[in-house]
Amino acid sequence: MTGSSAVYTSGQVTLREVGLRDGLQLVKEWPDTNAKRDWLDAEHQAGVRHFEIGSFLPAKRFPQFADISDVIQHVVDLGAAHSAALTLNERGVEDAIGSGIDEIVCVVSATEDHSQANMRRSRKEALELVRQACAQRDALAPGKIVNVGIAMAFGCTIAGEVLPGDVLQLAEKAFSAGADMVGLADTIGYAGPAQIEALCREMTRVNTDAPLVIHLHDTRGMGIANAAAALDSGVRILDASLGGLGGCPFAPGATGNIVFEDVVFLCERMGFATNIDVEALNKARLIAEQSMPSETFYGNVSRAGVPKNITWAG
Repeated sequence: MTGSSAVYTSGQVTLREVGLRDGLQLVKEWPDTNAKRDWLDAEHQAGVRHFEIGSFLPAKRFPQFADISDVIQHVVDLGAAHSAALTLNERGVEDAIGSGIDEIVCVVSATEDHSQANMRRSRKEALELVRQACAQRDALAPGKIVNVGIAMAFGCTIAGEVLPGDVLQLAEKAFSAGADMVGLADTIGYAGPAQIEALCREMTRVNTDAPLVIHLHDTRGMGIANAAAALDSGVRILDASLGGLGGCPFAPGATGNIVFEDVVFLCERMGFATNIDVEALNKARLIAEQSMPSETFYGNVSRAGVPKNITWAG
């Protein structure tokens, strides 16, 4: 383990905007490269500093990510910004290692069924890919972070129940393979606050000093309550997507992520400073909406506005 996860400050809330990766996985249309740059510019001006900006996947199958190299370079040019991108196979790992990406995201599914559907490999093989990614990172790009996301950590639409002990065991194996950090994903929105809090607290035994990420979807309307439960249980890194875009194409019934704008507001009202201007995010949202006019965007803060005369945590 040589990647520096110090970019995530202990005790400080970090919100990672994943709209340009998870948010674009299920869309029928997507922003061109210039619109993606404008999207990033607007969010950076609003105070966002952590971005998941795409996937290292075959451009023929996922053309929305064909410009990932250009998008990575734009984050580099922004300065004071951290970029992450998804890898699902050996070629993707190789491309990520040779790119300017700061954080390589690998996936290990909590169930064999979803692992085969999502990656066409077993969980054991997925963990071996993590090991290979960490070895290549150590040899060629020791400054990069390897982050392992455990998909379907709270339940699976294909296989059904997921035992917390299985998730914890996968997390332990990911760290043994060399990962710097592990995340828990409620990929299809099965969890409620009690499940989120219980598993997040259990993860502190496995994670020790490593950052824990929580990746939530609002499939059944529990997203913001689950985000609050994660914060209460000590999680300080949350993924969310602008306008609530997103969903796994290989998870039946999957829908969008929790809404980034709403999570900013939640954190501030719970007393966690984000250093993000939630109203300024409207500019980024407008860019995204204009780029994808047939897509549905969500968000209560965007709809209702920010209350007047409130005190922000920051």
